[in-house]
Amino acid sequence: MINRRHIRVKVMQSVYATLQSNNDNLTKEEKFLIQSIEKMSDLHALLLNLFVEVQQMASKYIEIAKKKHLASATEKNPSTKLIDNQVINTFKESVSLNDYIEKKKLKNWKNDTEFVRVIWDLIRNSEIYDEYLKSEENSFKHDKKFILKIFKDIIAPNEKLADYFEDQHISWVDDIPFVNTWIVKDLNSLKESKSLVLSSLYKDEDDEKFVLNLYRKVILNHEKYDKDIDDKTPNWDTDRIADIDMILMKMAICEFLEFPSIPTKVSMNEYIEISKDYSSQKSSYFINGVLDKVLKELTTSKRIQKIGRGLL
Repeated sequence: MINRRHIRVKVMQSVYATLQSNNDNLTKEEKFLIQSIEKMSDLHALLLNLFVEVQQMASKYIEIAKKKHLASATEKNPSTKLIDNQVINTFKESVSLNDYIEKKKLKNWKNDTEFVRVIWDLIRNSEIYDEYLKSEENSFKHDKKFILKIFKDIIAPNEKLADYFEDQHISWVDDIPFVNTWIVKDLNSLKESKSLVLSSLYKDEDDEKFVLNLYRKVILNHEKYDKDIDDKTPNWDTDRIADIDMILMKMAICEFLEFPSIPTKVSMNEYIEISKDYSSQKSSYFINGVLDKVLKELTTSKRIQKIGRGLL
């Protein structure tokens, strides 16, 4: 499921796109933002389904190898451990996953089988696979350990797959690391004899509401936040401050003022960390310095009103 950090990144990107385009159609921009987040579930389902497609390709490979005129002893009597892998079979038999794939018409692996082949070739030529086949252990735990290793060492870091996902949906380039972590959590939580049920995208209703609330309030108040930033950067022309840095500071100020249940320290830390990934190391120091001054001013003038957890 998506966390608040990634929600903030998604909102940041949408705020940037809106301000750069000078588009005043907020309804259209909000719809695009929500769709961008929901597409993460598509990527999540595709990665889970990739294991099923690789298994099917492995099965075909084994059958073809058996029929070779000069088939080796290994090819005539191949190991079927991958075909019998209990974790992949859990994915294959998951009503939740299959319904999602069908509902969203996710036919990527049927239409672009070369990427399934790339992953299958990497797996069957890997030491991980060789050790798996040689092992005499036959358990759900052993199968899960193998799948986790395959995902972490072969699928997640594969650049061709990453390029393919980026071509399919531009926002996926930022989503891949997050969704990879999501997959690992799913794999770790799998239990023997339990069916796979796709987890919800949002942790709760509050997180779902947070998306549009943050976006709307930043867009509607961004000019007002310009003044707060200008007052604390007298030696800086606004034009000299990077656009992303300005947006991140405005988002933090918005959370200071408009989200009473979010502690100011949390907002500060989140946007400083995001700046390290989307701006520069120097930007993080600059943002930290400006926000610290803004926060002190807002606190002194009693413009900040926090309640509940926000008081921490």
